[in-house]
Amino acid sequence: MKDYHINIFYSDEDGGYVADIPDLTYCSAFGETPGEALSEVLKAKEAWLESARSGGKHIPRPYYRPVIYQVA
Repeated sequence: MKDYHINIFYSDEDGGYVADIPDLTYCSAFGETPGEALSEVLKAKEAWLESARSGGKHIPRPYYRPVIYQVA
């Protein structure tokens, strides 16, 4: 199984880096560096998945891929 895509970008508004996982609604994290944002979103992903499992919620399969990775 492929893993979930993670976006990492700098936010002027927040003054740091934001990482999010598009396939997992509202799963995002903040860090002062890209590496810190990545580390934090990986923790958030595990918490998101555990919460969904324990609550009997649907866990989406990895789907999102930016256009640059899609083959025509």
